[in-house]
Amino acid sequence: MNLEDHLGDIIRKGRKAANVSADAAAKAAGLTEAELGALEESGKVAKKPNFAALAALTGLNPGKLEGIANGWLPSEKDLSKWLELRQFQTEQGGMAVNNYLVWDEVSREAALFDTGWTAQPAIAVIEENQLQLRHIFLTHTHEDHIAGLAQLKEKFPKAHVHTNSKSAPPQQRNRANDFTHLGSLRITNRDTPGHAEDGVTYIVGNWPEDASHAAIVGDAIFAGSIGTGVQSWDLAKQKIKEQIFTLPPDTLICPGHGPLTTVAEEKAHNPFFG
Repeated sequence: MNLEDHLGDIIRKGRKAANVSADAAAKAAGLTEAELGALEESGKVAKKPNFAALAALTGLNPGKLEGIANGWLPSEKDLSKWLELRQFQTEQGGMAVNNYLVWDEVSREAALFDTGWTAQPAIAVIEENQLQLRHIFLTHTHEDHIAGLAQLKEKFPKAHVHTNSKSAPPQQRNRANDFTHLGSLRITNRDTPGHAEDGVTYIVGNWPEDASHAAIVGDAIFAGSIGTGVQSWDLAKQKIKEQIFTLPPDTLICPGHGPLTTVAEEKAHNPFFG
């Protein structure tokens, strides 16, 4: 799987986050504005930019930015370590989005994290494994992450919805110290706004065989990048540092787009963090 954001996407996001004009960024990079535009659009380098000067201007880490340019990818993850974790990817209009299902092997109780464009792939696994969907956890309420919610509510009317959305009924809203048991699994939440005002990360722990925590992060962070700071770029980065990077290094990061990664890999390779 390719990264969700190519080199040009990352440069554009860094530039927007730092409120730097295309003209200023192009001059720092030693490119024409047209060359920078082509790089941001395609992610391909026709002429090597001055990464150090560009990164200094946009608040990105130059070495990590060059690492992306050189093809860095997170290591491929063996999900068999997390025995009852499944990743789904659905696509609409050229946009692919991830969602995740976890369950307890003994009780057969299951929880779905986001719905994708359609919940049908998750429903198929729920039915195939004779699971009981008890919970639906929403990382944020952007359309690609909740498009299958009505479908799920119709199929599983007793499943409890969890969200940070202020427009949701009070009984559905996450609270800071909430935890949910799914058999032996334990699910907690951490607020991660910035991309979305209602952004939240869910932590799944107590896996069999001592597998590391899994963090379902929505669009807070991607492998090698972060979600667009629709609400606030600074808040987005602050919350990643406070709420995600404080998790154990081997924590599996399950993003809303792109490949799986870990806390350790993002600390070492994500250009948005020094």
